Amino acid sequence: MDTPLIVVTNDDGIWSAGLRAAVEALTPLGELLIAAPDRQWSGAGRSMPVTVTSQHAEVSYVLQNSRRIRAYQLDATPALCVIHAMLHLADRRPALVVAGINFGENISTEVTISGTVGAALEAATFHVPTLAVSVEMAIENHLSGDDEEDYSAAKAFTHRFANRLLSEKMPFDADVLSINLPRTATADTPWELTRLSRHRYFVPTPADRASGNPRPGYRVMDSPEKAEIGSDIWCLHHLHRVSVTPISLDLTSRVDFGALEERLRRS
Repeated sequence: MDTPLIVVTNDDGIWSAGLRAAVEALTPLGELLIAAPDRQWSGAGRSMPVTVTSQHAEVSYVLQNSRRIRAYQLDATPALCVIHAMLHLADRRPALVVAGINFGENISTEVTISGTVGAALEAATFHVPTLAVSVEMAIENHLSGDDEEDYSAAKAFTHRFANRLLSEKMPFDADVLSINLPRTATADTPWELTRLSRHRYFVPTPADRASGNPRPGYRVMDSPEKAEIGSDIWCLHHLHRVSVTPISLDLTSRVDFGALEERLRRS
């Protein structure tokens, strides 16, 4: 049997400690190809702006065991990195795409903002099994990471679910598995299947224009432990367990079409 090809990407940049942790977790499972942005692209979603060149350059990526990984940095968003990996960089069809390990949790209504989840959704459009992995962090570490972060739990869950996606076909409509670990997680922390919460988890805050910063900030919602039972927020903040959310490419509302059409056609 051919060695499975696993594409690894992220939105925190190719030299992210989180991406390196993902690579270390995945090396026992197959041949790896890294295609990641050359800089920070958090919040890029699935964007493909015309302002990037999409030029790529091969870089030296060596693990502590001296194993070399084929790696490319791109002037591109995470979603564009996936497209280039699929169309230009991979020498055969990937068996799996992994996005992460992200600095900060990607849950609730904000998953469409996340560059990590955006890359995973882009990979899913190629009908490739896809995993997005994120770790809860303080907001001040979302762009730079935390030098004190221990990725051992995230590596364990990345390996576990990547191995499962390589060996088990997911049911229809489970296009991406989004894994979110609470900051207290260990390799033995239980996990739960969850739904995306309909609450806004990261609440926008006004820009501090007096300090010359025109960009709005954000904070974590009040009382996240009170979110809907069974949601990703509830899992992280009430149960303190790992949230595993199946995400679908189909964004169509689950409303009753008959009832909706009646309202829309009502004169």
